[in-house]
Amino acid sequence: MEKITAFYLHECPYCANAKKAVAQLTEANPAYGNIPLEWYEETENPDVTAGHMYDYVPVFFQGDKKLYEAQPEESYGETKYKIKAVFDKLVQ
Repeated sequence: MEKITAFYLHECPYCANAKKAVAQLTEANPAYGNIPLEWYEETENPDVTAGHMYDYVPVFFQGDKKLYEAQPEESYGETKYKIKAVFDKLVQ
């Protein structure tokens, strides 16, 4: 499986929610732990973010394909639901 690249910002509450959701989902379903997910802080890794088109963080890419992008006002429940949907497709 191709690596999943996730971009975040240190002080972003949506990013904190996404990281919490990933941890909870992985604990509930160990198969998700096999997903090669790598987190990159957006401002510290401009070489990695270059060429990726997105407006909000957190955002997940597989290669150039955007799998998930948080939206303003997104609740923790929505974040977790959307990330679970991505993970379910990846472990099929």
